[in-house]
Amino acid sequence: MTDPTHKHQFIIDDLKRLEAESLLISIRTIESAADNWMVVDGQRVLNFCTNNYLGLANHPRLRAAAQQAIDRWGVGPAAVRTIAGTTALHRELEQRLAAFKGVEDALFVQSGFNANQAAIAPLVGKGDVIFSDRLNHASIIDGCRLSGAKIIVYAHCDPADAEAKIKEHLPRYRRGMLISDGVFSMDGDIAPLDGLYEVAQRYGVLTMVDDAHGEGVLGRGGRGIVDHFGLHGQFDVEVGTLSKAFGVVGGVIAGKKIIVDYIRQKARPFLFSSATTPADTAACLAAVDVLEESEDLVQKLWDNARYLRTGMDDLGFDTGHSQTPILPIMLGEAKLAKTFSRRLFEEGVFAMSIGFPTVPQGLARIRVMNTAAHSQDDLDFGLKVFAKVGRELGVIA
Repeated sequence: MTDPTHKHQFIIDDLKRLEAESLLISIRTIESAADNWMVVDGQRVLNFCTNNYLGLANHPRLRAAAQQAIDRWGVGPAAVRTIAGTTALHRELEQRLAAFKGVEDALFVQSGFNANQAAIAPLVGKGDVIFSDRLNHASIIDGCRLSGAKIIVYAHCDPADAEAKIKEHLPRYRRGMLISDGVFSMDGDIAPLDGLYEVAQRYGVLTMVDDAHGEGVLGRGGRGIVDHFGLHGQFDVEVGTLSKAFGVVGGVIAGKKIIVDYIRQKARPFLFSSATTPADTAACLAAVDVLEESEDLVQKLWDNARYLRTGMDDLGFDTGHSQTPILPIMLGEAKLAKTFSRRLFEEGVFAMSIGFPTVPQGLARIRVMNTAAHSQDDLDFGLKVFAKVGRELGVIA
């Protein structure tokens, strides 16, 4: 008789390989709200791990808005947006997000990942070509694959290479689209959006930027990378997320009204998945209120980022080429990064290691994410622990 577990042997073997190569993901359990300090696996630790840039995930105004929305609207819409799931909250949020970003229209979807799946396929497909930055996020890569279009990768943040690729390949296809992250989530560098736009305009290709890590961080009062470069109304599609600086959940597709209207008709995640909850939607609206009223949180985020980067550089850590509050501590090998992360946790700092396939082989790191919620005392504690662990493991002198 055939061994019934034989069909699962490939899974067993691959998990063993991942563990041997220090690439097996260990998931920690969060036991408190996302904030500067959290309880994780029963231990109180300094949080350098979440994308809660402005500290809004546990903000009292957002919590109150969510609670009030539940009292009025219930806990869920129980329908997709196109049947019976579009509430007045959704429409208000879309209008507010469009005004905040300085575009004609916006569509609110379930997540930033879904936003990339929703936006790309309606605009390009078989017979078309996508020009994609080598380090674009997995959600962009998957959205491109789902579209069925040919994918041509250009060198990271290199408008000249993008132009060379467009010039070579575009004539063989019906139409093209150039797609880039705005801020690259693992390295913290910023796409040269002005140069990419000039190239795209020269050849008449559609343009799309994923501003997931730029919203609430770059531009006036956190209005994002398009605002940062003064390109309002120029990019065809701006994709974003409400799960990072906005502190909640959801994705946004913003841009020219004709394009957003078309995506409403064609986007499968919008057409075939239930709408976001009233609590989430109302909390996102409250986050827009906070950002529109004051730039204080954005300024505090950048002040903290400069302080922490200077401290890490002074200690002798390799912090890569980040231009944003994302701070990679480059360690190289995955085993060292995992050991470093474990020792940080034992000393009271929560900062996870990141290795292949999230980043290329040999470029494992600790990605440090400070927020506007951190005090200088918090940052000093974090620097002290990084110094201790770094010296213990021979990373710094």
